[in-house]
Amino acid sequence: MQPVVINAVDVSHWIGKMWWPSLRIGGFVATAPIASEKTIPNHVKVVLTLALAVLIAPLAQVPDSLSIFSGAGALTAVQEILIGVSIGMVMELAFEALNFAGQTISMTMGLGFATLVDPQRGANVPVLGQMFMIMGTLTYLAINGHLVLLGALANSFQTLPIGAANIDRDFLIAVATWGTRIFETGLLVALPAVIALVIVNLALGVVTRAAPQLNLFGIGFTITLMCGFVVLIVGLDGIMVGISSLIDTALGAVVELVATPAARAH
Repeated sequence: MQPVVINAVDVSHWIGKMWWPSLRIGGFVATAPIASEKTIPNHVKVVLTLALAVLIAPLAQVPDSLSIFSGAGALTAVQEILIGVSIGMVMELAFEALNFAGQTISMTMGLGFATLVDPQRGANVPVLGQMFMIMGTLTYLAINGHLVLLGALANSFQTLPIGAANIDRDFLIAVATWGTRIFETGLLVALPAVIALVIVNLALGVVTRAAPQLNLFGIGFTITLMCGFVVLIVGLDGIMVGISSLIDTALGAVVELVATPAARAH
């Protein structure tokens, strides 16, 4: 039985097969919903990155001429990280849009002062924004959005191969365009409640002008707050439809983002 001889070329090839997918997957884990939360320890994120790299590495075609310690390798490394960050960020924007929708409704109904420390982001967020994000996360998991996102990541190694010029003007414009589209959908989630509360505030303004002796600060806040809760309860079905549409739009944007450049151009 002859001993197995392992030379430096084989070792370099094996390292490259794991190194390049790990960069794209690492950027994805750093920005994707749930996986990027601050409550998850960093060593867990590293283990998750390596586990996904082991599973997805057979799908990645790495050019034999691509060296880690070269100028082209450094540019490729930056590109791979940007692709992974873009895939996760497009989906994360949907949850930030939900936070924005909840903040808009909170400010309109007088709950802007009611904030909680969000341990996932380490900042104060309105309670309605946090509630919307919880509902969005549950919807995202219920429709297997995390599996769709992982499928898009795996498919990106076929449509956006390692070592090719994948980051171009069209790619960056697509990320920006889908980001604005997602925020537009998030604003539409809050728009019915905001319009109803604006009408209530206009009615209070008319009443105050007709009867100046009324204490607007004494009754206006209570009325606005009660009407806000009524609008939220009555429109809960519509809000959930809007949240589902927002998650579907974001998932569709990710799938289009990792499509071939020719398909993305259309």
